Amino acid sequence: MVLLSRWNFSIRIAVFTRTGPTAFPDMATCTRTIWGVVAGCQRQLLRAGGPAYTGVLHTALRNPPIRSFAAVKALRKDKKEDTEKEVKKEKRVIDDKDRHKPYGKTAWAPVDDVYVMRYYPRTIYNAADAIDMLKKFQMLDFTPHKQPIYIDLRLDMKLEKKKKVDPFVSTVHLPHPFKTEMNKVLVFTEDVNQAKVARENGAVFAGGAELIQPILDDEISADFYVAVPDILPKLVPLKNKLRKKFPKSKRGSVGIHIPKMLELFKTGHEYMVESDCYVRTQIAMLDMSKEQIFANLQTILIDVCSHRPANMGPLIERAIIASHTSEALWFKSEDVLPKPAEEKEK
Repeated sequence: MVLLSRWNFSIRIAVFTRTGPTAFPDMATCTRTIWGVVAGCQRQLLRAGGPAYTGVLHTALRNPPIRSFAAVKALRKDKKEDTEKEVKKEKRVIDDKDRHKPYGKTAWAPVDDVYVMRYYPRTIYNAADAIDMLKKFQMLDFTPHKQPIYIDLRLDMKLEKKKKVDPFVSTVHLPHPFKTEMNKVLVFTEDVNQAKVARENGAVFAGGAELIQPILDDEISADFYVAVPDILPKLVPLKNKLRKKFPKSKRGSVGIHIPKMLELFKTGHEYMVESDCYVRTQIAMLDMSKEQIFANLQTILIDVCSHRPANMGPLIERAIIASHTSEALWFKSEDVLPKPAEEKEK
């Protein structure tokens, strides 16, 4: 306020000291005089170190500093070098024997034979022990001796770079078949000799394009459909009708060796991947011996794991076995699968 009062006082002195007709000959002279006084007051304010005011405009520097050098570019590391330096970390196998009790549980394993299941971690059995327990359940529960045994597998379908294993359908020849009736197999071929060989080896129907319309009209049906490569272009109208049963080379239902294909599909067991990553199928009957059940289980697990490279890790994440009337038992699938040759040499 003091500085403003000085400024106003200076302007008044400049205006009123020059009075009379000869004081300012024209208006321009008066304006220049006032702006000179204002500039002087501004310099006086800046020297005193006072605060800046909105009424006074600070003059900008006419020659601002200019950078005469270039900024140094940041060095980027090559992605290849980073990937080479990265080392794959091996998964640690944690031993739970001497560890503290699990979170939310009473202990790692129950002491008594009778216990509340939710207070302890889930027990994972060996495959052989699980089969023995299924047989004991049947005796204790007085259930039928002849009942099917099922497995439920959850698969890890991931591959490199966000790729996945496509859901597949496979047919395997079990060492101990449990079906009493053979599967019905239809063979597509236009060669008369091949059709004759197919009928001699157990084919229910064998023929060419004349079988297409009866299949569409539901007059003819079969469990499996086999074809030779030459007739595949004529079978396109049956794709929507047969769907997953349509002959494909990946499933082994397209080929030249008709007797070999008939031998597989007549007594073969078919399973498929459901809901993108689950395999639910029957493997045996409970009245079969323990060795026969284990052999069938091993055959199916080996065939399932063959659909992904072994270097990608285990394909089976979780395995469950159960009979028609028993509870489900989790078992270790790695005990059923054969060990790699490297480990055996060691």
